[in-house]
Amino acid sequence: MTHAGSELADRILGGWLGRISGNMLGKPVERGDLWTRERIDQYLRQASALPLTDYLPEPATETDRLELRPEWRQCVRGRVHGSCRDDDVDYAILGLDLLETHGFGFSTEQVGDLWLLRLPYLQTFTAERAAYRNLANGLKPPLTATYDNPYQEWIGALIRADIHGWTSPGAPRRAAELARRDAVLSHSGNGVYGAMFAAGLISAAFTAPTVRHALDTALALIPASSRLARSVRRVISLHETRLSWEETLDTAVAETAGLGWIHTVPNAAVLTAGILYGDGDFTRTIALTVRGGLDTDSNGATAGSFAGVLTGARAIPEQWKNPLEDTVRSAVFGFDGVRISELADRTLRLAQGGSH
Repeated sequence: MTHAGSELADRILGGWLGRISGNMLGKPVERGDLWTRERIDQYLRQASALPLTDYLPEPATETDRLELRPEWRQCVRGRVHGSCRDDDVDYAILGLDLLETHGFGFSTEQVGDLWLLRLPYLQTFTAERAAYRNLANGLKPPLTATYDNPYQEWIGALIRADIHGWTSPGAPRRAAELARRDAVLSHSGNGVYGAMFAAGLISAAFTAPTVRHALDTALALIPASSRLARSVRRVISLHETRLSWEETLDTAVAETAGLGWIHTVPNAAVLTAGILYGDGDFTRTIALTVRGGLDTDSNGATAGSFAGVLTGARAIPEQWKNPLEDTVRSAVFGFDGVRISELADRTLRLAQGGSH
């Protein structure tokens, strides 16, 4: 393998490891209405775990123990043995299967067919569940996204976008177009723009000279007047004024209050802040993103994917990688127990073989 090829391999593996570890970091506190930014930091202070440099510590109180997600036992320090099953990782696996099966010319209908074939209905949520139900009832895209679906602008499509970034390294416009074709099965408006933004961001991370450059590249791929673009630009401008991370999030989250904790727009603000203030440091990026609250496991996963591509797998600290034991649990039919390194190798083949 050429040096360039081995660097690409390391960055793609970094994306997978980052997505999985960031997801697991955020999973115990994934309930944004209950686990606010203040509550998460209080939890960490009680355990003397600030600054956060590892998976979450065990809960210190009975109240915390009861209010964490039930999966916390597989996701806290000292208890991680391989990855937990989660839809944030399942959709990356499903996207890999999609591209291996249908190539980069896949249609939105083929995405839907694959869901019905590979994904259990009860492992889908919000917009994906509405679209799945519509598919099963014989509706075709884009009606699958818009019929009886109040979640069209929630974060679901954004969490499916990484694979399109990983397989189009340094080609963000192509990554965004692939993510759009996937997203319109279940989302519209800002929900689709979120997927395009995330795919472009991760694609740009392969070649961008700075974090800010990658964000600007991704921002240019979505309509400038959209609420998503306005929210991301707002975080960038607050960061530029040298405000603290806390003050930036206070402002950005207040301005998107009322949309709910699973909506794409406020979560993109948390993600953007984590990436900017993390400034290319893997641990700092995922820690700040998860401490930002809202949809913690989804945001942690996307931030980790971005930072993992940026730094490469070799530069991800051991405390994040080693407990994963190179193993993924997955609800996607045929993929449970697969090696993370195998997923990365298969992704690399697509990235190298794809027609750019």
